[in-house]
Amino acid sequence: MPSLTRKAILSFGFSLLLLVALFASISMHRFQQPLDSVTDARVFEVSPGSSLTRITNDLTEQGILTSPLFFRIAARWEGVEADLQTGEYRIEPGISTADLLASMVAGDVIQYRVTLLEGWTITEVMEALAGQPELQQTLGEASATELAEALELESTNPEGMLHPETYFYIKGTTDLELLRRARIRQETILQKHWQNRLGALPFNSPYEALILASIIEKESAATSERGHIAGVFVRRLEQGMRLQSDPTVIYGIGEDFDGNLTREHLRTTTAYNTYRISGLPPSPIALPGETSIIASLNPLPGDSLYFVARGDGTHYFSATLEEHNAAVNRFQRQANTEQDGND
Repeated sequence: MPSLTRKAILSFGFSLLLLVALFASISMHRFQQPLDSVTDARVFEVSPGSSLTRITNDLTEQGILTSPLFFRIAARWEGVEADLQTGEYRIEPGISTADLLASMVAGDVIQYRVTLLEGWTITEVMEALAGQPELQQTLGEASATELAEALELESTNPEGMLHPETYFYIKGTTDLELLRRARIRQETILQKHWQNRLGALPFNSPYEALILASIIEKESAATSERGHIAGVFVRRLEQGMRLQSDPTVIYGIGEDFDGNLTREHLRTTTAYNTYRISGLPPSPIALPGETSIIASLNPLPGDSLYFVARGDGTHYFSATLEEHNAAVNRFQRQANTEQDGND
């Protein structure tokens, strides 16, 4: 009788092991098979602080999983229950439960992008960020001083302190977080090139170099010219000449500028009118890119002290005022001729 009992126990145990193995095999197969319930692309969001139970329940309620069981078992079996990351996930047809779990552990969330362009002002930056619905807006109508304080700047003006490039972010990122990334990026680039600057320059700090870089940025879109423009401005500063840069005048006019720069504008004294003030204006006038920063710290040698727009996006450089005035007249006549031809 005891022998029969042992046989029965062994037989039951063996059968149980077979059932467990069969269940495990079926579960593994289902775990790795595409989810039949996902027939079209959709987005699923894991909210901050969500537990494994909350996530699987949400997946089931939204029709992505037919049952939360396999997902929960797999997450706990692999020890990743606490590793599922917050964010939005793109669920595509053909995805398996295994793929979904791996994606959430890796944090393979949807990335959004916003581009800050070279030459933009802080006003244009804030307008661009306000147009990003996935970006959490926390700064609202913050003033320039409040923005500078939020970014922990030494200056009270955040103009020029952000690096222009494309930034990626996930839903829920705040506008301030993105601005801080842009500030750190600009500071890193500025400090790197300040350390490698060309000898003695007529300014004493990285911030002053940034101011000049922003003027260079606004003066020309032609990358090849920026070193030459930097050379003109540096030589003018060294010789005690005013910069006489139109973009600084326009910046000083602010929102009242209607697109037409007049002689009256040039004669009106503002903190940014470099026809009226000596040296650099008090702050940058735009976001300078890395090329302009490099140019401000490595001006090309030469004797030119003036430049005028050719009308094709480039400039003509002159060493004397007489030569410059002649160039101005020539290109002005050319512009007038082209205008008459288009009328």
